[in-house]
Amino acid sequence: MAAVNERAVKHREKMSRAEMRPIQIWVPDTRKEGFIKECRRQSRLLINDSQEAEISALIENLSDTSVE
Repeated sequence: MAAVNERAVKHREKMSRAEMRPIQIWVPDTRKEGFIKECRRQSRLLINDSQEAEISALIENLSDTSVE
């Protein structure tokens, strides 16, 4: 276990020297039962929402869809 901890310390030091800092982010658990059902429920709420249409159009206009 010491080797893993040493590698983690070295990695953190390297990232710190590169002026990077760690962050933690919590996201929904996509494995949880009911996740897909809830996504569909929320999506249906937005079907005729004018603000959602406006935001979707903006995102589409700003998106780079070119393939390299």
